Amino acid sequence: MRRWYSRQMRGCLAILAFLVMVAASAAEQNPAPVSAQTPEVQSSSSQASSSLGPMKAEASAPQKKALTMVLQGIGKGAVPIDGSWQFREGDDIRWAEPGFDDSGWEQIETDGPWGTQGHPSYAGFAWYRRHLEILPTAGATHDYRILIPHAEDAYEIYWNGKLAGRYGQMPPNAQWYYGEFPRSFPLRGTAVGTLAIRVWKAPLEAFSAAESGGLYAPPLVGDADSISLQEDAVYWSYIRQDLFDYSLVLLRGFVTLLCVVLWTRNRKEQLFLWVAVLTATPVALEVLQRLFLIPFSYSLARFLNQPLYALYHVSLWFLLVWLLQLNGNKRLVRWAQLLACVPLGAGTIDGILAFFWGSATPWMQWTDGILTALILLAEVFPFVLIGIGLRTKLDPSRWVVALSALVLQMINTVANASALGQRFTHWTLFADLIDTPLFVVQGVEFRAEKLISITLFIAIIYAVYRYAVEQQARQNVLEREMQSAREIQQVLIPETLPSLQGYAVTSAYQPALEVGGDFFQILAKPDGSTIVALGDVSGKGLKAAMNVSMIVGVLRALADLHNSPGEMMEGLNRTLCGRMHGGFATGLILRLDPDGTVTFANAGHLPPFLNEKEIDLEGSLPLGLVSIAGYGEVAMKLRPGDYLSMYTDGLLEARNAGSGELYGFERLYSLLSQHPTAQQATEAAIAFGQDDDITVFTLTRLAAGEESTTSLAAPFLAPATAGR
Repeated sequence: MRRWYSRQMRGCLAILAFLVMVAASAAEQNPAPVSAQTPEVQSSSSQASSSLGPMKAEASAPQKKALTMVLQGIGKGAVPIDGSWQFREGDDIRWAEPGFDDSGWEQIETDGPWGTQGHPSYAGFAWYRRHLEILPTAGATHDYRILIPHAEDAYEIYWNGKLAGRYGQMPPNAQWYYGEFPRSFPLRGTAVGTLAIRVWKAPLEAFSAAESGGLYAPPLVGDADSISLQEDAVYWSYIRQDLFDYSLVLLRGFVTLLCVVLWTRNRKEQLFLWVAVLTATPVALEVLQRLFLIPFSYSLARFLNQPLYALYHVSLWFLLVWLLQLNGNKRLVRWAQLLACVPLGAGTIDGILAFFWGSATPWMQWTDGILTALILLAEVFPFVLIGIGLRTKLDPSRWVVALSALVLQMINTVANASALGQRFTHWTLFADLIDTPLFVVQGVEFRAEKLISITLFIAIIYAVYRYAVEQQARQNVLEREMQSAREIQQVLIPETLPSLQGYAVTSAYQPALEVGGDFFQILAKPDGSTIVALGDVSGKGLKAAMNVSMIVGVLRALADLHNSPGEMMEGLNRTLCGRMHGGFATGLILRLDPDGTVTFANAGHLPPFLNEKEIDLEGSLPLGLVSIAGYGEVAMKLRPGDYLSMYTDGLLEARNAGSGELYGFERLYSLLSQHPTAQQATEAAIAFGQDDDITVFTLTRLAAGEESTTSLAAPFLAPATAGR
């Protein structure tokens, strides 16, 4: 309908132009006084001005078909080419020629886009034309330039039919920029002629307004220095408007860096990760827009912008989950993770469409609208999180976060929903809530959305600070508990070993964490025999260390009551059943008599080595599983030179960090065949890649007359007490 109406109007204009030609012909036969000018020309002349000096821009008397605008004072400043321009939709390269008759074209102003002047929602090619005569001041150079402050999206400048310059690239290989910046171009040749501007507006997006397209401000013509000053003035106006955003970028960048450092120190603290994402994404979005005056290509910038925008909102979800103490609700976290895939996926696909947007078809525009709607629909989820969080007991800092996030999300959701498809709905909530500043200070505009976002940002920083303080307090409590556990374990692991007459004894203990789950004891008995116990508790860390302390206490009590390793093992098993909270322990107990006789009892542990071979022991259950389990004994006699070694599975299961390969039996056999000390065997496993607690005990039968030795290596022992 609109195009039919335009055709009818162009027909009327053509008839009107014909009548004007007839009137002009009559005027030539009866010329008017020289001083007479039409009112329109006078109005146009009176508006031309420059901040760099007094100037005049006058239109000459009608010349057959079109008025010529006279630009006076070039050389002292820049003159705006304002007033009415000839305008036409469509594209024909012949429209750049100075002799082309454009009298039948419609006329529009250049102080606003064509969408506000009878061409709403138009995307594609259009031409502006203006006939000019440049009159420089005395002594001025003829180096003229034209400045285009703002135009959408790509354009070409023609002066007397010759290309003077372009901004972007026209279809079919269209290229334009995400932010519009001023550009100037030289006007060479004659000072009289026709200026033609060919503009191409890219296909409209889901958020595109109907009132867009073409020139947004009158072009300016002047000498090179004046145009350069005007161009700098436009850039400075951008910078002044964004001064508030520059300060936010610095603040957000600092917080992002700080939170990344905190998160890398403890990857389990995901709160710091989401704060870093929430503060980094707005910085990236601002940079893509116009913040640092970088002309990003549309395809690249929008490809990055869409998923970044979705990521910003998703990061707010998980930040609220942690700050509102909802991370313990596994079902809610799972739903948040699943729903996060929707906006992130939609944003990624929508970003990919940007690479093909220069030739976007209606189905691509509909796809863009649907994907954008999915992203906006996901913005409702924070309301759910805040509603659930309000039911929990929160401190004031978290209340401020929840309420400011609620208000900000309401503003964004309503405003963005209003902006979606606004050229069809004609809703103005977006302009009223987002684009209308509440107040202006020194040219810096403050909008409701920005002020609430600052409130939320400050509240988040304070809440994160409170969270970090709370976590540090918990960490201090845990550290004190771990220190107590280390002190207990240091008491349980003997600092020195008793000297065993006729034997060389070495032992090494290396926990994988601060405290370990391995245990060993060497207990001398009044009859001259010695009890050696070695084992491994399931699990690691503090819980395992507490079970070890219980086992060692029971072992020492049983050593006073029994001489039989099997009876000691059965008593230990009965005591542990039901007290290990689902855990268990494996272990070896041996009694070493002065004559070299060794008696073993095994509870599901790895068999010891005698010289280069494993000792064949009877299979048995680990400790703490079945209270009625029995444990048999195996006895043998050591001869001088015999080498006996016992170890926990941390030695066998050392894992190479690069390949993931286990140390394995083959390497273990090769190692033990060399009769290493306990410390040497432990160091070999650590060098390969320690993955669990390691305890090694070796016993060598000495020949008559050889001096007995003992050696113990543990991380909490000083070098002076580590060996004797």
